[in-house]
Amino acid sequence: MFRNQRTAFLTSAFLAVSVAIPVSLPLVGVAYADDTLSVKVGTPLQAAQTALAAKNYGKAMASVDAADAVSGKSDYETYTVAQMRAAVAAQSNDVPAAIKAYDVLIASSRTPGSAKLQMMMAQASLAYQAKNYAATVKATEAYLKAAGPKADPKMQTVLVQAYYQQKDFANAARVQKEQIDAEIKAGRIPSENQLQFLVACYRELKDADQQTHAFVLLAKYYSKPDYWAALIHNLAANPKLPASLQFNLLRLRAATGTLTSPDDYIDMAERAMEAGQPQLAVNLLNQGFSNGVLGKGTGAAREAKLRAMAVSRAADTKAALAGDASAAATAPTAGPALTTGYNMVLAGQVPAGLALMKQGLAKKPRFPDVALLDYGMAQMDGGLKKDAAQTFNTVKSDNGSQDLAQLWELLISRPVTSGK
Repeated sequence: MFRNQRTAFLTSAFLAVSVAIPVSLPLVGVAYADDTLSVKVGTPLQAAQTALAAKNYGKAMASVDAADAVSGKSDYETYTVAQMRAAVAAQSNDVPAAIKAYDVLIASSRTPGSAKLQMMMAQASLAYQAKNYAATVKATEAYLKAAGPKADPKMQTVLVQAYYQQKDFANAARVQKEQIDAEIKAGRIPSENQLQFLVACYRELKDADQQTHAFVLLAKYYSKPDYWAALIHNLAANPKLPASLQFNLLRLRAATGTLTSPDDYIDMAERAMEAGQPQLAVNLLNQGFSNGVLGKGTGAAREAKLRAMAVSRAADTKAALAGDASAAATAPTAGPALTTGYNMVLAGQVPAGLALMKQGLAKKPRFPDVALLDYGMAQMDGGLKKDAAQTFNTVKSDNGSQDLAQLWELLISRPVTSGK
């Protein structure tokens, strides 16, 4: 299934990203006039430098240890020993030693600020390459705090990866969402990979609401059938979704190309006729015939018969619209005005039909959020997509109608593409 395959694949791709950060840095520090190395410290450091040039890392580190063991070292000597230890450790991939050395250098006032940031990045990169994710998190967070708004964005990627590898999905999601929010705030489109990774984090956390929100962003910026299918799947799984909204959910699936079963098209058309909207049933069946879902195989005759029945009922309904509209205007309940108004819209009488539906909305329908959703659908079917989007934005409910309205609003602004 998409959510277990495609998401996992892209998560793996995200984690495989190579973050190019230098781990062997030019070791520079502030020098003072009285900075000197004693023979006891200078001699083993010279030996370490010679061994490092020959790539004899064991001998080089032993010489560094010898210099470090000298008691009574000056601040300059301690700093120089740490510089050499960092150089040997970085080239020999001795992560613990490198981190220890960089800690000394970063804490020293001798190290320029820009060099400290580079060292923090090197610490994080070394730790990540060694799969020491706890050390990666510590070093990366220290870097991000020190660098502030000037931080290299690659380091946030490192932090997200390190959290995820430790199965700290909550923090991985938090950092990834912060990165995505910053991209959106800056007017940029977050990468598809980032959004897929956020979905993966929320899936691990079993946070259905946040997972749906992440899929909304995927559908918004990368409108593909897979993402819409996942969105609709999550919505259909919502236990709060009432039966009255199942028809709208089927319509959404049809509009996004995720309704591929002839039985579902028949169910959708039958629901439309039961709701007193046969022309809508005709339109939906025509869509099924047009896209090739209907009209094939053993069910073709049944499907053609159903369409003929819907066409006949639609003609009868259209012929009775004037009388129905007059009766609906004086009816004490909202239902007649909402149904007849929608039928008028479908018959091409858009302004008059919407006006009648607004009268129905004013009569306090039993389910006002569902009625408002239907009004937005009528506006959309009447070609008033901008007005429909505004209406969808006003639907507020926790029973699924608001979620459906938001998806319709999103679909208006971001039609589904055929990409996978």
